[in-house]
Amino acid sequence: MQFTAAVTHEGGWYVARALEVEVTSQGRTVDEALANLREALELYFEDETMPEVVEPPIIATVQLSA
Repeated sequence: MQFTAAVTHEGGWYVARALEVEVTSQGRTVDEALANLREALELYFEDETMPEVVEPPIIATVQLSA
């Protein structure tokens, strides 16, 4: 199963969020944050039913005038 992750830099941490489900993790590097997110997703789906189909999120930018 493939999920989409958004990674942001917050303070000294990289925060990785799975966009299809409410699962988030963090790490000192992008790779560490994604590895931790993978582990968090595995733990999450130990108690939740894995969806048969995951519809990819729509990713778009929104521009505001200055």
